[in-house]
This record gives sequence, structure tokens and C-alpha cells, in this order.
Amino acid sequence: DRVQAAAAAGESVVFGDAGRRESLLAAGIHRAATIAITYANTPSALRVLHNIHELEPTLPVIVRTVDDADLEKLLAAGATEVIPEIVEGSLMLASHTLVLMGVPMRRVVRRVEEMRDERYALLRGYFHGADDVEDDDGHEQVRLQSVPVDENSDAVGRTLAELGLFDLGVEVTAIRRHGIRGVEPDPSTKLRASDIVVLRGLPEQLAEAEERLSKHRRAGATAA
Repeated sequence: DRVQAAAAAGESVVFGDAGRRESLLAAGIHRAATIAITYANTPSALRVLHNIHELEPTLPVIVRTVDDADLEKLLAAGATEVIPEIVEGSLMLASHTLVLMGVPMRRVVRRVEEMRDERYALLRGYFHGADDVEDDDGHEQVRLQSVPVDENSDAVGRTLAELGLFDLGVEVTAIRRHGIRGVEPDPSTKLRASDIVVLRGLPEQLAEAEERLSKHRRAGATAA
């Protein structure tokens, strides 16, 4: 009934099992900028993540959970961020308590923002879109960017330290390899063909880092 009512109102709605590839394709996964898994069911979310990263391996995915019990499992399966209900509920409980105790609202809001920054990596950066605009004050914002490593890239067989990404001021937040997402990789990690490197930094830094990751080997050169 809800689907029919939404469709009659002109909304774009697809009803199906999100754990099936066909449903994701029908919903337009190849046109998606991001995906949110909004129900708290870890086994089902893992199936969805598997299909998403087979169809669109660089697509950011946000996953809702009840708590942090399956955090590492979901991150390893490819979740870009995991949002536990218990964390957000606790923040709201603490916020209302502080306000009722007379703490100034501005201080409460600032503290909540600090706590969210500590808990959610994505709030310290975002995936950039073509139509994004900068802040009104003209300051550039820290962004996230996914860069696939081509088999002919000069980066294949080289470590993150050898590529000098950290010298650029860029942070490597994760590397996705064979469907497994490893967070905060070590500088000694060697890149392989088909790796997806997730970077955080300012636009100019990200552009230079992407160039180093995408640069092709010279003819006749062999990766170590």
C-alpha cells in the first residue's frame, strides 16, 4: 500500500529484497552517489554490502546498527560508516540533561559536535560531488576520495610510504582489497592491482595523491 501510494504521488520507489543484486540494479545503484542501509540487521546488511561492492566497489555506504557490537565486522565488509542507535540516543540524552541543568545551548551543541567528530570519521571529511560549493568564507573543506589502483599503475607493488602520500598531507583512511576493507593501513602496506584507496585531505592534496596512484608505469618497467 505504501509503495502504491508513493508511486501514485510521483515518488521513485522500488520495493524488493535489498540483499539481491536485481533489487539494487532496479533501484539504480549505478547512478547512486551513496547508499544508506537504514534497518538494523547485521546479517542482512552484510549481504547488501557484498552485492554493493561487487556492483559499485567505490560507492560509499552508511549502515545503521543498534550498537557497536558488529562495528568491526561491518567496516571490514565495506561499510564507510556505521551509525549505532545507542550512540545517538546517548548524545541526545546527555544534551537534554545538560540544557536542563542550565548549561548554555551553544556549549552543549559544541560538545555534541566534538563527540560526533571523535566517533564518526566521515564528519571530518566528505565525499565530494561535482556540484558541491565551498563554504561562504571561501575556506576549502577536508574531503574523502576513493581512488582505484589500475593494474598498470606505477603504484602497484610500492608501499604507501614509498609513494609519499603522507608527505603530501593526505591521510590514507582505508584500503579495500578483494572485498575486505582495512582501516588505517600501515605506511609499509604494499598496494596491489584493483585496490581501492580511500584518502582524506584538501582538494589540492587529493589531486596530487590521485595522480601518484594513477600514474602508469613506463613501458618495460616491472613492479617489485
